[in-house]
Amino acid sequence: MSPRDDVLIVGGGAVGLACGLALVEAGRRVRVLEAGTAGCGSSHGNCGTITPSHAAPLAAPGAIARALRWLFANDAPLRIAPRFDPALWAWLARFALRCNHRDWRHATRARAAILQASRTAFPDWLADHGIECEFAATGIDYVYRDRAQFDAFEDEARMLRELGLTLDQIDGPRALREEPALREGVAGVVRFPGDARLRPDVYVAGMAAAFRAAGGTLEEQCEVLSAEETAQGVRVTTSRGDFAGRDLLLAAGAWSPGVARGLRLRVPVQPGKGYSMTYARPVSAPQRSMVLHERSVFVTVWDAGLRLGGTMEFAGYDRSLNWVRIDAIEQAAGEYLHLPAAPRRQDTWTGLRPVCVDDLPLIGAAPGHRHIWMATGHGMLGISMSVATAHLIRDLICGTPPGFDPAPFAPARFA
Repeated sequence: MSPRDDVLIVGGGAVGLACGLALVEAGRRVRVLEAGTAGCGSSHGNCGTITPSHAAPLAAPGAIARALRWLFANDAPLRIAPRFDPALWAWLARFALRCNHRDWRHATRARAAILQASRTAFPDWLADHGIECEFAATGIDYVYRDRAQFDAFEDEARMLRELGLTLDQIDGPRALREEPALREGVAGVVRFPGDARLRPDVYVAGMAAAFRAAGGTLEEQCEVLSAEETAQGVRVTTSRGDFAGRDLLLAAGAWSPGVARGLRLRVPVQPGKGYSMTYARPVSAPQRSMVLHERSVFVTVWDAGLRLGGTMEFAGYDRSLNWVRIDAIEQAAGEYLHLPAAPRRQDTWTGLRPVCVDDLPLIGAAPGHRHIWMATGHGMLGISMSVATAHLIRDLICGTPPGFDPAPFAPARFA
């Protein structure tokens, strides 16, 4: 048994490391237990966008109808793999109940609050910890080729403005004049100048280094086999031995439900499979990162690279590459952008994002437990929400007033 820690964190991705860094700087003795290497999961293949613009949740009116229409389309942006999976179908039933305007507005407000808090904190967070990861506040363009969908965005735009987001709705001709990378046929662009981007793998590596430098312990290749709460705290059995702590923070992303079952916790999270491909930056790269709206494809532009990413596929814990979906992402990019016919691909990735049933993260004390905390269920926004999540977990564990309302994210909402 190792010496007792104040906080054991299960999961060494962007969220787990950010929470560990905030806690160790608050004076806690922290140990992060990571089954692979730091950031080897969704944090590696993330598109690296910091997006308050992405406040609207996946659980939206019409989402289930679209998914059913796409059920047998292997290249659809949102796909539910047909198979016998009672847990998934139960989750989808609960998800469907939230696809209404009331719950959509509630989730949008909560997501906007945490995303804006994180975006505001990012520059100082990176500077304070000496993390150089190509962070740039260049904004993000949402590109539309369907005029009806561009016009229909007006209702969401009104709400986002009410929540404090700045956006600019640009017609097609102006968008083409301003961005030579776009192909003809653009109906309009919604520009969010407050959004930003970074290189996620470099960001996570920088946090791991800062965490260790601040006195934290990062245990890699350390798979958690079981965990239990005791009268004095928690005990965790791993592939590298046993660890004891006063508190345990569950930040294992899509693998959180498996760890939680051993603690008699139900975590309403399903793995949402996504893809990304990274290329050497072409001469024709767009000036800023983009979302190709109708195809739900992200385009992230870095100093020396370009990444395409997207799709949401509910297929359990299958991490095999589906080349139909990869080809669909590349084809979508070619429909919107002037890109080389055969760009030089540096990396092809698929991974699992932790999607909560209401598309809000679970942040706070686990219901019915004195020493268990949760920071999971961030969906596609783990990088975007990482700093605000870390600050909120630090405040809750340390008993200090949080910077924004934690109630919408409390795990007890599912108790």
